[in-house]
Amino acid sequence: MQLMTYSHFPKQGWTGQLDRNLDSDKTLVLAFGPSTLVDQPEPLADVMRAFPRAHVLGCSTSGEIHGTEIHDDSVITAVARFDDTRLRVVSAPAVAASNSFAAGESLARQLLDDELRAVLVFSDGLAVNGSELVRGLNAVLPGHVVVSGGLAGDGDRFQRTWVIEDRTPRSGFISALGLYGNRLKIGHGSKGGWDAFGVERIVTRASGNVLYELDGRPALALYKEYLGERANGLPATALLFPLALRHDAQSKDRLVRTVLSVSETDQSMTFAGDVPEGYLAQLMYANFDRLIEGAGEAAIGASLKAAGEDVLAIAVSCVGRRLVLGERAEEEIEATRDVLPNAARQIGFYSYGELSPHASGRCDLHNQTMTLTTIAEA
Repeated sequence: MQLMTYSHFPKQGWTGQLDRNLDSDKTLVLAFGPSTLVDQPEPLADVMRAFPRAHVLGCSTSGEIHGTEIHDDSVITAVARFDDTRLRVVSAPAVAASNSFAAGESLARQLLDDELRAVLVFSDGLAVNGSELVRGLNAVLPGHVVVSGGLAGDGDRFQRTWVIEDRTPRSGFISALGLYGNRLKIGHGSKGGWDAFGVERIVTRASGNVLYELDGRPALALYKEYLGERANGLPATALLFPLALRHDAQSKDRLVRTVLSVSETDQSMTFAGDVPEGYLAQLMYANFDRLIEGAGEAAIGASLKAAGEDVLAIAVSCVGRRLVLGERAEEEIEATRDVLPNAARQIGFYSYGELSPHASGRCDLHNQTMTLTTIAEA
């Protein structure tokens, strides 16, 4: 596998000349950039012209990751030319959260093949229920296929996101890449680092990813009590206090959910994934050192010890982590890079949700985690 990464900045342009010799029908191009690229797609047009045969995947971000640096309003691109791995890109519309399961099923059916080893998924970050999308994928794909990716971001604005669909940045779509062949090596890791606080309450009324009541009280009103003055900045300030969910008091596994929007009319809160009725819910807050340690642990889980020098590392971290860490955000990117092989190339983005298995098993939707996917050929 041959691998290169590039950056584009509004004033400087591309930091290096795009290597057209990497173009082929076994070439993967990943591109991450701001939501404004829908209106100003010239940098992406450069990529499409340089790699006309390649399979292109990418999405909008809440910050772009390149190596150990975080940028805004840049375009970060990785170009990987495989030796034997086959690639296929497919897409499905993401018109509403209610069709997310069907979209996941559709993507999986389009990609299903005896040689399928991994699926990389990037979705519109606003018009999807990430939990249902994952359920749809898992309903069709066999358990040995590794599924990872993320939900597109739009800073802390929550107004518009896009994915690359048919080589064009478009809102309202989910795109997925299938990787096929026995030489493919893939690793994955996902860790959080948040601490729970306050009273654990019961989800007494919810529908899919919309939460209406906790302990019989309106969810938004109760949430505002905890946020105090920060409630004026909703929904963005909710990223600082995600919700931890568990099935019952005996369960040790917690799902973390990020708020996407709030409704003053019915006092509801819409999350990136399901909030099941009957589950226990508790607010979480950031422990800076544990967030950074968690990023390093995610990289350890994703390590490909037997891989050659060329390793593509795709880092997807939640926008809430970036907002909480502030000037220390690059420390979590440095923590992942420190674990990877010296010659590995790391790119990625800050997201509205992360898709990855836990330490093992099927894919799940995560919020407020650092996830890392590593790709190489043996």
